[in-house]
Amino acid sequence: MMLTHITLGTTNLERARDFYDSVLEPLGLKRLLTLEKVLGWGADTPQFMVLYPRNGGMATVGNGLTVGLAAPNWAAVAEFHRRALSLGAVDEGMPGPRPFAPDAYAAYVRDLDGHKIVASCRTPG
Repeated sequence: MMLTHITLGTTNLERARDFYDSVLEPLGLKRLLTLEKVLGWGADTPQFMVLYPRNGGMATVGNGLTVGLAAPNWAAVAEFHRRALSLGAVDEGMPGPRPFAPDAYAAYVRDLDGHKIVASCRTPG
């Protein structure tokens, strides 16, 4: 299955902008979309979006939802995690090997709105 994009709700777009501008940079992603109520990051097109919910309701966290982002190498995984924690994210799994795939290396955080985000690499160190 191929995805065109994923969106996460936020309670503070400016705070989300500063957080994701920093933590996505080691993964090779940059902000490509800035609208009044939506921000989007990607390599070539915006595929990871953060927004105020369209229905005007409160942004909430999806129980069981994890957004997985590809990292180019183990160092980028560690840098993603370091930056996220320095900006107020909550640790959900320190950088390290993971059993879900050969050579998997990943780090998990909860962003400033409580969404679970993982950066992972599946190539040897």
